[in-house]
Amino acid sequence: MARVLVADPIAEAGILRLRERAEVDVHLRQSPAQLRERIPEYEALVVRSETRVTAEVIEAGKRLRVIGRAGAGVDNIDMAAATRLGVLVVNAPSGNTVAATEHTLALMLALARHVPQADQAVKAGRWERARFVGTELRDKVLGVIGLGNIGSEVARRAQAFGMQVIAADPVVSEERAAQLNVKTRSIDQVLAEADFVSLHVPLTPQTHHLINARSLAQAKPGLRLINVARGGVVDERALWEALRDGRVAGAALDVFEQEPPGENPLLTHPQVITTPHLGASTEEAQISVAVEVADQVLAVLEGGLPRFALNAPVLVPEEMAFLRPYLGVAEGIGRFFARVARLPATRLQVDYQGEIAGYDCSILTASVLTAFLSRFSEDRVNPVNARTVAAAHGITVVEQRNTRPSEFSNLITLQGSGEHGSNRVAATLLLNEPHIVYFDDFRIDLVPEGSFLMSWHADRPGVIGAIGTLLGRRNINIASMQVGRNRPRGDAVMILSVDEPVPEEVQEEIRRIPGMADVQSVVL
Repeated sequence: MARVLVADPIAEAGILRLRERAEVDVHLRQSPAQLRERIPEYEALVVRSETRVTAEVIEAGKRLRVIGRAGAGVDNIDMAAATRLGVLVVNAPSGNTVAATEHTLALMLALARHVPQADQAVKAGRWERARFVGTELRDKVLGVIGLGNIGSEVARRAQAFGMQVIAADPVVSEERAAQLNVKTRSIDQVLAEADFVSLHVPLTPQTHHLINARSLAQAKPGLRLINVARGGVVDERALWEALRDGRVAGAALDVFEQEPPGENPLLTHPQVITTPHLGASTEEAQISVAVEVADQVLAVLEGGLPRFALNAPVLVPEEMAFLRPYLGVAEGIGRFFARVARLPATRLQVDYQGEIAGYDCSILTASVLTAFLSRFSEDRVNPVNARTVAAAHGITVVEQRNTRPSEFSNLITLQGSGEHGSNRVAATLLLNEPHIVYFDDFRIDLVPEGSFLMSWHADRPGVIGAIGTLLGRRNINIASMQVGRNRPRGDAVMILSVDEPVPEEVQEEIRRIPGMADVQSVVL
């Protein structure tokens, strides 16, 4: 059984799910040195936000195949190193959606009605109704920055309060926004128009200090800011200055750049509400994210495809159902090409033709590259890092799609070129198994599995017979034969399926047959 290391606290339900099909050890609050020392023994690592999974940790994990983050954000994981080393990173983005959404709304209402401040005043013996006059959410504009799972749910619930919702998200189409009854804007426009702004973006180099002095200077006077995403998204000094100057009326913060925040001036500002990173802290969410990440990790360890991979192609279930049978076609093309192509190749082009071209074929391209590169690279190659490894080998990868069908309803073609020439291999799915149907200009029909002898020769009488006679003399049994030619008495290629690989000395004898150009033993 595969071994899984759980390095941060997760709900017992997730650990039990893992233990059904893996060997699980739980070691919490490890130092970086302890984690580096322990990780070589494990195929999987499960963390939350406490443990930092650095490049050094990932490099030490010689058996590591997958890192599972019990939650959504992965800023504590070195994604570049994981991708480079072929380690899949999965998360559980939907398990805490409701919890984070409800916490956002709770903070928004508390901010609008001064709930924490009024509570403290009453408990201190002060009855200050006039001091805590609030504002209604009805008819106010909510700006959502990041319209993903949580941002979308916040938008839906805010509309129930009678709020108008605008949003900024560079990857969400206007059609998707319209389905949510949300109008799209730029980030600057959102800040200029919104009465409340809620942040729902991951922490990346691009989003670090997304809310800063410049953006706050352009914000609508009296803005109220809610952050249940990541602390580094907000420049905390700039926010404090905007609160001090009255340009921002209030802020509700569940997250900070440094956690715990220590001596942070925002903690003493009367118009700032804080909670200690509670966005996902409900009993239901803790169970949900633990089980969800456990299922993702187990799927990878058992050779399956996870739903929420962050550094590999991921498809919705409907698309995956159509494309899954073609994974074997893609792998077969890659393996065959690696054996017979003129190498090295500096450019690989993968073409998809037919109905298949209407789908996101990135996962198939990754499978082609994985099968091809695995024969040459000393690095571990899988769909996670296949493009990265190709680039490291100086290979440009191009993907093209054409929905117009060819003679086959669906066809995948790999064409590689380099200083020694080019080759083309095309394959399709026939009777639910992969068949290679073209090699260069030759029409063939080959299931890419087993041992083969390939010959390139002149298309003239006697050549094939001489090869067969020689193999028979050497007690090498032929199971099947494929012959393709570009024109009568032109050039031909023959592929013989044989029971065992053909020794090199036999290949040398075949090369001496008149009319032979080359011969090669291929094992797939």
